[in-house]
Amino acid sequence: MANPLYNSMQTNSQNNIFQRFQQFRNAFKGNPQEQVQQLLNSGKVTQQQYDQAVKMANQFQRMLNGGR
Repeated sequence: MANPLYNSMQTNSQNNIFQRFQQFRNAFKGNPQEQVQQLLNSGKVTQQQYDQAVKMANQFQRMLNGGR
């Protein structure tokens, strides 16, 4: 039997994530790839952190494209 409280929390959590992403996307200016590359070049992030960010961005893009 499904737990309505749990289901409600899951839905609210997912809605909150998408709402926060929309806010971020609307506020973001510039080319994200260039900005991350600048962080790498400046030494503010390591190559490992950069590689992880690229991997996560690719996964997120696939998710938004329906897994393709």
